[in-house]
Amino acid sequence: MVQYSQTHFDASFGALSHATRRGVLEQLGRADASITALAERFHMSLTGMKKHVGVLEQAGLVTTEKVGRVRTCKLGLRGLEEEAAWIERYRQLWSVRFDELNNVVEELTRKERVDGRKKRK
Repeated sequence: MVQYSQTHFDASFGALSHATRRGVLEQLGRADASITALAERFHMSLTGMKKHVGVLEQAGLVTTEKVGRVRTCKLGLRGLEEEAAWIERYRQLWSVRFDELNNVVEELTRKERVDGRKKRK
C-alpha cells in the first residue's frame, strides 16, 4: 500500500476548500484586517470568522496578532508555492494528454476528408 501523506498539503487544501476562507485570503491580500472587520465583511458571526481564521492559521496561510483588544489578521509568511508546483505538474500532464488527443482528432478528421473524396470519385 502506498502511503502518500503531506500534512501541510492537507491543511492548505482543506483551508482553501471553503469559499469564505478563500475570500478572507483575497481580502487580506489587499490589506490586513481585524477578525471583527472580516466578520462584518462576510456577514457572519465573530465566532464563525474566528473558526475560519483558525483553519487558515493552522495551514500557515494567515497569522494573527493581538494588540489590545483587537486581533489583526495578515497573510502568513508561507505562500502556496509548493501547492502551486504540485498543481502545475498535473496541469502539464493534462496539457500533454489534451495535445495528444487533439493530434488524434486532427488525424481522424484528415482521414475522413480523404475517404470522403475517394467515395465521391
